Amino acid sequence: MSQKPKLSILTIDYGTGGTERFISLLLPELIADFEVTLVIFYNYVDYEIPKEVNLIILKPNTKKKKSYLFKIKNFASLFFKYRKFIQTEQIDISFALLPIPNIINSLIHMSLKNVRTVISERCYPSLMYQGMQLKLATLVFPIFYNKNDALFSNSEHINADLKSNFGVKIPMNVIYNPIDTDDTLKVHSNVKSQIAPLKLVSTGRMYSAKNQKLILEAIGLLDIGAFDLTIFGIGQLSDTLTSQAKALHLEPYFHQPGKVSDIKDRLIQYDCFILSSNTEGFPNVLLEALSVGLPVISTNCLSGPLEMLNDNEPIEIIMGTFFKAKYGILVNVNDALGLSKAIQYYSDHPDERQKYSKLAFERAKSYNMYKIYNQVRDLLMN
Repeated sequence: MSQKPKLSILTIDYGTGGTERFISLLLPELIADFEVTLVIFYNYVDYEIPKEVNLIILKPNTKKKKSYLFKIKNFASLFFKYRKFIQTEQIDISFALLPIPNIINSLIHMSLKNVRTVISERCYPSLMYQGMQLKLATLVFPIFYNKNDALFSNSEHINADLKSNFGVKIPMNVIYNPIDTDDTLKVHSNVKSQIAPLKLVSTGRMYSAKNQKLILEAIGLLDIGAFDLTIFGIGQLSDTLTSQAKALHLEPYFHQPGKVSDIKDRLIQYDCFILSSNTEGFPNVLLEALSVGLPVISTNCLSGPLEMLNDNEPIEIIMGTFFKAKYGILVNVNDALGLSKAIQYYSDHPDERQKYSKLAFERAKSYNMYKIYNQVRDLLMN
């Protein structure tokens, strides 16, 4: 039996983010074809790691910070530690996700020519990066990203942005996030005609790009008590959302249970999922909602929702309205009125909730693990 290629996966940490979730889904599959080591910068581990996967923490005693000075000070030591690991363990393929790991991977390729390097961009850079971050990305990405063997993102729009605005010229693929479906774990198709209040749910980190304030603003335009909102997750906007709910007299109908691990089991207890983001990569939370047959409403942000809910077919939505897409409802970014009308539509039309519940579950099957993993494996193996 031939020896498996040695694969290293480099990322910042293994906390509860979309990138980390993507890695956690791939690891059990990767161990069949590779000797896998997960290398993270900092000691944040929230997802399970298969026993066959080695874990390396480059800076186990360092707490990560957002400041530019912190990132610059740590960059050189992270690179040299990772380079030493690659050489010592004779790694064949280095796979990095997110900008700083991607740049380190670029330097690995430049200094160790025998190592195949693959990088992955996980957000829409022109919108996610602001101010100095955007200036640095515009300067750095063309220099370093093009040094790698291949790049993949999770959206056609991300690749187009990288090519048009960041000078990326290496081969780029689109590999969507995977999800599993289970016929025993989904919303009951027999939707009741009278539900009061309609139970709305959203999940994810609470910060400005996710714009959960939009959901409360939209509910505030509707009859108080007709809708109940739960947001799973944690983040810097938590207190702001609490204050907003109080100001809108929605306190009894707004809940923040915090971070949970059994999110699919929770989702099936609700009537409608809402994604309110200003920008995304390919939102796992929306995919998870589809995978349990939960009717969804999403902003038509870049990127992901249009691909997921309308086969990436372009649409125009008049402000203050909504669009009934193939697998869910889309509204404009930051349009509280349009979102409120979409919520009310689901409330008034239980037959539409039932229809979109069935469509959502079937749509999720197109992102099955077998299909997605084969694409990842083939790209890593060239």
